[in-house]
Amino acid sequence: MQARPNLPRTLTDWVRIFGPGAIIASLTIGTGELIFSTRGGALFGYRILFLFAIISLLKWGLVISTSRHMVLTGVHPYERMIELPGPRGWLPIMLLLMATVCLPIWISFHSGVLGNLTSWITGTRSMFHGGMDYLWGAAILVGVLILSATGGYTVFERIQLFVVGALVFCSGLTLILYNPEWLELAFGLVPQKLGYPEWLDEKYPDIAKHSVWVETTRYVGVIGGAGFDYLAYTAWLREKSWGILPTKATPEQLEEIAADPNHEVRQWIKAPIVDCAISFILIVAFSAVFVASGAMILNPEEVVPNEDNLLNLQAKFVTNIHPLLLPLYVTGAFLTMLGTLYGTIEIACSIADEISRSFVAGWTPERAKKLKRGVIAWCASFALVILTWLFIRQASFDPPAVADSAATATEGGSEQPAEPAMMKKPRLLLAILTPVNLFTGVLSCGLICILTIWMDRRWLPKALHPPKWLVFMNVVSAAVFAGLGIKGYWDNESRIIVVCAMAGVLVTAMLLALLFQAKLKSVGEVAPDE
Repeated sequence: MQARPNLPRTLTDWVRIFGPGAIIASLTIGTGELIFSTRGGALFGYRILFLFAIISLLKWGLVISTSRHMVLTGVHPYERMIELPGPRGWLPIMLLLMATVCLPIWISFHSGVLGNLTSWITGTRSMFHGGMDYLWGAAILVGVLILSATGGYTVFERIQLFVVGALVFCSGLTLILYNPEWLELAFGLVPQKLGYPEWLDEKYPDIAKHSVWVETTRYVGVIGGAGFDYLAYTAWLREKSWGILPTKATPEQLEEIAADPNHEVRQWIKAPIVDCAISFILIVAFSAVFVASGAMILNPEEVVPNEDNLLNLQAKFVTNIHPLLLPLYVTGAFLTMLGTLYGTIEIACSIADEISRSFVAGWTPERAKKLKRGVIAWCASFALVILTWLFIRQASFDPPAVADSAATATEGGSEQPAEPAMMKKPRLLLAILTPVNLFTGVLSCGLICILTIWMDRRWLPKALHPPKWLVFMNVVSAAVFAGLGIKGYWDNESRIIVVCAMAGVLVTAMLLALLFQAKLKSVGEVAPDE
């Protein structure tokens, strides 16, 4: 066990604790900012920035609430969920079942994004009618899985700190060089009505067929991270030994902490607040950079990142400054998405480990290592099956003959080389991801907010209850995320299938909890010797 860190005393010391928050930032920057902030800027201009800012604020309140409870008690929310009314442990089991499906889909999406970028870089986009994206994605995924199997939290944090640091520098420099309308950018933080541009129906009918509500709800899910990300962040605090961690507080210790306003454990509450504040400030700053870039560069050209062009359109942000900057963008985008992919795999391992730790007394590092290998094997198998299916589906499409694309490639005065024209079978990766994103990034966040209020009230002495402003934030967040999630599923074209599937998962979790009721009760009553 590592030595307990000293409590930060100066402002510089507090800033230096930034670490786990870098992981949250890097996880969302790859998909949230680089892809969807750019897309939002191209579609809605600066006006979309308000949505990104308010969602980031609400998710910041969520993650500091769960981490605050962890720092004070040493008990993870998964363990608290076991005590919910109903069959013992039904909610952690349900979340585990959801994660076994949702996270491999996210992993396949991130792999597909990297594959899309790689096929563009290598000039292989037209191979297999666009299916080459998925082959590249599968190859990259295998390499990242090997890294994940051999690495640990410390390596993970260092990688993400490097990625975030490099992105801070490059993004800030890019924004300064473009010198946007700063007043208009700032006004984007004020709520305004959103609407699609007139050219969208003709140029991007697959986007236009969805309402603005559906499109923006997708952003809510990816900006700032997802519910599983925050529960993983809370688990990683054990590695940092903040507050009472890595041990658990006894009732006597909690009373002692509550009786002393200056108790050191209470002072450690500031650590996740500062760490996450830096993280979400960076997220909003990155959002502003990519929203501005999308509004200034892509919107006038009437182009939007979609599944055919997830990352390559953003290259214009640097090549418009100088063509020689293209390698810099490609390297940065690739490393960013690589960090996101690696982080998603680590989150899957963290979820399985923490839920198992909650149920099994005397959880050991040997068991954790064995479980991690199993989780990686499952995620790899499921994600590779998805990528293989998408490849076969795309490669088997026999497009009809179309006119040469040279004329359209130079339309509007663009000097970029023409690409082979293809009538592509509609891609399904985003379609598969959308209902998953609604759960992981929207609905689950509302659920966690409600649970946090409940577990603070039940297990913390009154003196340790969160401040009223934080409780208020969680109430608002719960209403917003639950409402958006339900509305998002209602508007989804596959809502019947999705809702039935989620109901099936809930029923299965209840049945499993009932089936193992006696065993789960017995292991819960045996506290590990810590």
